[in-house]
Amino acid sequence: MLASVKEHGVNLVVDDRLPPELDDMSMTLSKVEELKPDMLVVSGHDKGALTAVEQLGALQVSVPMIAMTHCDSAQVERKFLKASSYIFCVQQWHRSLNYKGALFGSAEDFARAFETVYGYAPPYQAAQSAAAVYVFADALERAQSLDTDKVRDAIAATDLLTFYGPIKFDETGKNIAKREILTQIIDGGYVVVAPEELAEQEPVIPRPAQ
Repeated sequence: MLASVKEHGVNLVVDDRLPPELDDMSMTLSKVEELKPDMLVVSGHDKGALTAVEQLGALQVSVPMIAMTHCDSAQVERKFLKASSYIFCVQQWHRSLNYKGALFGSAEDFARAFETVYGYAPPYQAAQSAAAVYVFADALERAQSLDTDKVRDAIAATDLLTFYGPIKFDETGKNIAKREILTQIIDGGYVVVAPEELAEQEPVIPRPAQ
């Protein structure tokens, strides 16, 4: 990843690792405050996202662009509404996408069904898990067998339209049909801002002062 960053001419001024407990990034934020980069990227699962947003707000660190992973599963927008505003979040799925399949219906249909059962909006991991079960069920139906080789071959041959997006695997097992998305937290909700063909609106850059 860092090699790719440099290939695109980005000057990397801070390259820190969060502590194993993911409970403090104040030292890194002190460097950010001093060096004033154009963008801050944080990857640390749910706990890392919560720590980052909480301390960005508490220390009042200002960066024109902030991006991180696992925002939605960490529910940063609910726990730190002001501090999380206009942060970019990488996600695999969003309920606003125009994906639709035979099972669950549309992305929005799945989201509403999930909310009815569990009482909160589905993070992308929930949609991803449901789609994985769908792929297995579809493969078993096509294989008409529990033989492991036949089921494996059926999974490899998957070409499926679903509420989660299109699913088709390459020879390494990666889904090559669906794109990742970039959302931005605006007014306490996640708005898709990239890629362009899936975006709901233009991204807000620079991040307004919080």
